[in-house]
Amino acid sequence: MERQPQKRRKLDMSRNTEFRYLLKELLSQLPENMRGAVFGAIYSKASKKDIREARDYILKMKNEGIIDDELARRLIDLIFNYSKYY
Repeated sequence: MERQPQKRRKLDMSRNTEFRYLLKELLSQLPENMRGAVFGAIYSKASKKDIREARDYILKMKNEGIIDDELARRLIDLIFNYSKYY
């Protein structure tokens, strides 16, 4: 009996444009020189790997003091709201 691979929760690509817009809005409070890197890392991890990796990255940024608790919570809520199992 073959075991099916476990489904992973990733960014719902049918809602990609909306997600990118909201992510940019949330990250607008970061310094301009950091926005692009944080945006790219979150988007890449959420769309290519899985939501758990994106969440871990957000928590790492929070622990390093780059983002505050409120922004971390809002970013995590966003990635979970715009994801589905593949």
